[in-house]
Amino acid sequence: MSRGPLPGFRDFYPEQLAERAYITGVWRDIARRFAFVEYDGPPLETLELYTRKSGEEIVGQLYNFTDKGDREVALRPEMTPTLARMVAAKANALRKPVRWFSIPQLFRYERQQKGRLREHFQLNVDILGEPGVTADAELLAVAIEIMRAYGLGPKDVRARVSDRRLLNALLTSAGVKADQLGPVYAAIDKLGREPLEVTREKWLKATGDEDVAIRLEQTILQKDFGKLRATPEMGADVHTAMEEFGKYLELLDALGVREWVDFDLSIVRGLAYYTGTVFELFDASGEFRAICGGGRYDDLLDAIGGVSMPALGFGMGDVVIGELLRARGLMRRNEIGPDYWIASDSEKLLSKVMQVASRVRAAGKSAEYSLRLQTLSRQMKTASSAGAREVIIVAADEAVAVKNLADGSEKRLTLNELIASL
Repeated sequence: MSRGPLPGFRDFYPEQLAERAYITGVWRDIARRFAFVEYDGPPLETLELYTRKSGEEIVGQLYNFTDKGDREVALRPEMTPTLARMVAAKANALRKPVRWFSIPQLFRYERQQKGRLREHFQLNVDILGEPGVTADAELLAVAIEIMRAYGLGPKDVRARVSDRRLLNALLTSAGVKADQLGPVYAAIDKLGREPLEVTREKWLKATGDEDVAIRLEQTILQKDFGKLRATPEMGADVHTAMEEFGKYLELLDALGVREWVDFDLSIVRGLAYYTGTVFELFDASGEFRAICGGGRYDDLLDAIGGVSMPALGFGMGDVVIGELLRARGLMRRNEIGPDYWIASDSEKLLSKVMQVASRVRAAGKSAEYSLRLQTLSRQMKTASSAGAREVIIVAADEAVAVKNLADGSEKRLTLNELIASL
């Protein structure tokens, strides 16, 4: 008989759940500050919803089966297809732009590795119905403000940004033909994960032209947007894309997050999915997997729901965030102990202890008391081990003593005064 969860799955004891609650609490707080509203969908969807977006090859990564109604279904591996389905169903009735977020639990049957399990919780933030670059800047600002809320700074986390439209224009300008874009993109996506010499060979093989391969390298490895923008003899498409991306960076500056951002054309993400700006957040030390990633996917709603609507979004998982916060000494836990422990030194006062607990709870605070007879000293020790912050010691009259377990201070007041203070 198994003594633990399935491989790649987690048990959440109260301490671990308190950490997860802290992570997701920051997500909700920042998303709501940016005026996003929360939604959710079913954890089980038709298999076709995912193959329509990602192709049949995704099936090998899913928890899928035939249900009792003879339907091909799968546990959700991602949230965007569900979002697209839901928005397409009510596209005409929704206020635009749609600003939604969700925190689903997602499932993928894939190899476990550092920062990746077979299940995780993920923040999804999406804007739908707005084609302008202002939405792109707003979206990245949400992700960066979450990092700031965890106590991280631009020296801890970097946002690497690019734009598929700009990259396409630059590749074309460098001499890459349309039928060569696929293998060229695939090689760009591997930059940093394999030797540069290997990438050069792939570019040369894909284009069949050494001069084109050299121009490719010079372009892709340029990390200074200002210098790239100043390159002479750029075509009209490149100029237009440059102007739009320059505006994007200006807006990030206006939102107070520009110092976190690095220009990086090697960020391409899903080749058949993203259509505009793309970004990934990384810890500056390079110790962990990408913290989050996203961008503009203007064609997805049409592909899944038959509704033409511009869209962009990002996903941020709890596993990597948890690892990063623990490594930096920034992990916090939501409080799991009661606000008050109610105690007395007499068994005869049990009814009064329960009455006081009820009044404390009615005032919106949490309260616990011993369910069996204990000495007062034992109750104090139990209160401490339970994580209570204060102990209310009940007497036979209307007086109570409130003892702070952190500093040992004590105050005396009537029960009515205590309840009024809560």
